[in-house]
Order: sequence, then C-alpha cells, then structure tokens
Amino acid sequence: MSIIEFLNQMLESPMLFISTVLTLGVVLVNGWTDAPNAIATCVSTRAIRVKPAIIMAAVFNFFGVLIMTMINASVATTIYNMVDFGNDSQAALIALCAAMAAIVIWATAAWYFGIPTSESHALIAGISGAAIAVQNGFSGLRSAEWIKVLIGIVFSTVLGFILGYITSKITVLVFRNKNRMKCEHFFTKSQVAGGAAMAFMHGAQDGQKFMAIFLLGAALVQGTSTGSFEGTPPFWLMVLVSLVMGLGTSIGGYRIIKSVGMDMVKLKPYQGFSADFAATLCLLLSSVTGTPVSTTHTKTTAIMGVGAARRISNVNWSVVKDLVLTWVFTFPGCGLLGYLMAELFLLLFR
Repeated sequence: MSIIEFLNQMLESPMLFISTVLTLGVVLVNGWTDAPNAIATCVSTRAIRVKPAIIMAAVFNFFGVLIMTMINASVATTIYNMVDFGNDSQAALIALCAAMAAIVIWATAAWYFGIPTSESHALIAGISGAAIAVQNGFSGLRSAEWIKVLIGIVFSTVLGFILGYITSKITVLVFRNKNRMKCEHFFTKSQVAGGAAMAFMHGAQDGQKFMAIFLLGAALVQGTSTGSFEGTPPFWLMVLVSLVMGLGTSIGGYRIIKSVGMDMVKLKPYQGFSADFAATLCLLLSSVTGTPVSTTHTKTTAIMGVGAARRISNVNWSVVKDLVLTWVFTFPGCGLLGYLMAELFLLLFR
C-alpha cells in the first residue's frame, strides 16, 4: 500500500482519519513516556547528560524502527492478528479510535505521576477492550496471539531480572583484578553505547506494534478485519512512525528517567552497563521470535536484577512495589478504559 492510497482512504473515511491522528498521538506519547527508559541508566550514572541522551534515544529509536522492521516484522504480525473487530467496518473503526483515545489518556496519566507504565501493554489492553465491546463478548480476542502476549509478559520480567543478575555477576568476576580507574572509564563509555542499543531495540519492538495499528485501520476500511497481515510494512510507514516516536522522545522524559534510573536503584557505571546489555539481549530475542514484550518491564527488571546482584537492600523495594502495581493494573485498567471508551464512541458516532 502506497502513501497515496492510504491518504485517499483517509479522505474517503473520516473515521480512518481520526484513527490515524489518534494513533500518531499514541506513538508520540510512547516516545515521550516509554523511550526514556532506554537511557535511564546512562543518565543516572552521569555517563551522558540528559539532553544529549534524549537526542541519542530519538535517533536510535528511528533506526530501530527502520532497520529491524525490514529484517523481521513478526512483532507487527502478532499485534495485527490478536483481535477481531468484526465485519462492520464503521463500528470497527470507531472502536479502534476509542482504543487509541484510551491509551493516550492512560499513558499521559502515568507520565504525570512519573510512573514508567508500559505503552505496549496499554496498547494490547486498549484494543482488546475495544474489540470485546464491538463484538459484545470475548470472540473479539484471538487466543493464539494472546498466548504469545502472555508468554511475553513472563519472558520480559523474569528473563530481564535473571539476565541483569547474571550479567552483573559476570562483569564483576571478569574485571575484579583490573585497574579501577580504567574500568570506570570503560564502563562510562560503554554505557552510552548500551543506551543507544536499548533505544534501538525500543524502536524495533514498539515501532512495529504501532505500524500494525495503522495497517489494521486501513484493513478495517476495506472490510477485511478478519484477515491476516504478513510481510513487511510499507517503507513510508516505517519512516512516519520512527519520526513521530523520535519527536516524542526529544520532547522530554525526565520524570521517567528519574523514577527508573535514580530512585529505584543507585547504580554504578558497571551496573548500568550490565543492565543495558541484559535488557538489549532480552529484547533482541523477543523481536526475532515475534513476541511482543514491554521494553519498560524488560529494562526495569534488568535494573532490579543488577541491583540485587550486589545486595538485595540496594533495590528500593517501595519504588519497585509501585511499579509492579502499575504493571498489574495496566491490563485490567486500560482494557476496561478501552471497553468503556468504545461503548461511548459507538453510542455517539455510530
């Protein structure tokens, strides 16, 4: 599908136009609230200042969306196929618009309170709640794709923590007899590269999820909501999503950086390096297998694992408790919000 064809579809369908604008809003909010997790560690250890780090994250988010999608678009396929909005294309588009509005509300509220909630899980919950509303039941959910999502939740949290713990232990073991000053210099520089790698993988994971929503909206206009998406998204869509996500990242994100990188664990440079390496590896494995995971959960649990590897008391468990509660409530909370927004939008616009 060319960009001209997509623009023509938007002109013919006001609801697709609204859905596109709202989806771009969600992408912007994702870059604004979710991407700062990628650079939280290198900022907290003062390897790089906040403003250069945010610019770096914006650039590597862009390349992550662009390059990884051309190599492997299986994450986009999973998101595209996980819900069924039914055969009424007008009602389906209205529900999709409602889901996007719910996600923006949820993510903005999380940003306001400085809580690194997962836009990935908000996206999944929001479109699922809207699909349940438009289908009047759970037939709007496709179990095979949801199983991948549930595996991803466990995968990103457990493996992130374990890899963070192991990587930190190995790093200490390898560098235990090395010159301390040289090691500090090495890890400080390495953290900048680690933050760039994390930003790249954030774009690779989250960029694909939102491209799937664009393609789903275009399919709904044509009345093909029960079809499946295969292949690679169009190049213009990769560029659009990566640019908007990069713009969102460049707007800011200090609140999230502070919560994840400064308040939860006091990190040393080698710990920041270990957390970035562990989270990047976990996200790469997830992307290759087409498992949509939360970059927020992966990075945050990797930081927890790194902190626990040195001493359990190094982790501020009160902050962890707040984060975990937010994660737990994202699915039912944003799912319910998506459902209620869909019911409201269907009542007003159908």
